[in-house]
Amino acid sequence: MPVSSGVRKRIKELLDPDDEIHYAFPADIFGSTNPSVFIVVTRKTITILSTGYLSRKTPKRVIATSLRNHRIGPVDTASTPWFKFNGIVYEIDDEYVSVVHAADAEIIREVAKPEDPLPDL
Repeated sequence: MPVSSGVRKRIKELLDPDDEIHYAFPADIFGSTNPSVFIVVTRKTITILSTGYLSRKTPKRVIATSLRNHRIGPVDTASTPWFKFNGIVYEIDDEYVSVVHAADAEIIREVAKPEDPLPDL
């Protein structure tokens, strides 16, 4: 299920006001008793937001931020879909695998762009 507009609004409140959300999806930290997280891909960053213990749908605070120049995946789909990002293993629902792939494709396109041969023009 896509992240609701109410959750996106709350996520936006926790981010840099000059940034824009490209992708947002819930994940669970593998083997952790900590609450779930939201992984938010913006124009500038990849941000991990913690959720409350009582509700997996309420982002509470920023727990990590990385520059946008990193891939999130690849996603291993042999069992429950999972990926490792910044040394932490996250599990996601099947429906969010395509979101991770889209976010990664966006960064791969940026890296694959050829340099401007005439940057001074």
